[in-house]
Amino acid sequence: MKKLIRIISLVPSQTELLVDLGLEENIVGITKFCVHPTSLKKNKTIVGGTKNIKLDKIKELQPDFILCNKEENTKEIVLECERISKVHVSNIVTIQDTLALIELYGKLFSCEENTSQLTRKINLKLTDFNQFIKNKPTLKVAYFIWKKPWMVAGNETFINHILQLNKFENIFKNKNRYPEIELENIKNKDLDLVLLSSEPYPFKNKDIAEIAKINSEAKIILVDGEYFSWYGSRLLKAFDYFKELRNSIKNLIIHFYLTIIL
Repeated sequence: MKKLIRIISLVPSQTELLVDLGLEENIVGITKFCVHPTSLKKNKTIVGGTKNIKLDKIKELQPDFILCNKEENTKEIVLECERISKVHVSNIVTIQDTLALIELYGKLFSCEENTSQLTRKINLKLTDFNQFIKNKPTLKVAYFIWKKPWMVAGNETFINHILQLNKFENIFKNKNRYPEIELENIKNKDLDLVLLSSEPYPFKNKDIAEIAKINSEAKIILVDGEYFSWYGSRLLKAFDYFKELRNSIKNLIIHFYLTIIL
């Protein structure tokens, strides 16, 4: 009987991907942020967070593979895990990076048929979305991920790639990664939208009011951060969400200008 490969995932989006590839049985450890599917935390050992792991628990689980990510996990965590088991560190900036990761998992965990089906479905969704978005206007946006200090998504991030896909021009695309900014920086910007993510900082309506005091011209909306930052199988749902978002933004802009005219 073939030995079951034991996997610890320290990356929430990759945990979800493993499950959707039919590898739930292989997962022995996850982080407290691995919330999809919701039942997983009841059945798997939680080994800490993405940036604060419990090495003793990881050792006890005797994993064959520990899955990390360059953005989610620190270099120190990766080095500590390498003393325990084989480690794979993903570095995802584009959808093509995601598709390559899925194919790699197929080879590592002997599930090529499932990975092939998933990549085909994602490519079909992507093609359909590109048709949907191609004639939509480009909107200038700022995408906030944190408060105290205020932080936005810059270049070399998966979020920035997804913004580009949605024809959202990131006004902070010339800044690296996730820069801290002063809120005053958006005061006099030519800005159509301010997007406030649901994660890692859970922005609320009160934050909309605070930003509106600085820039009253831009439309400010709350968005589901998982669809902008979770790669992998989450993309199957993301493109439908982006369509709904673009349609809601269109209605919001129409309402905004009608209010001005009236």
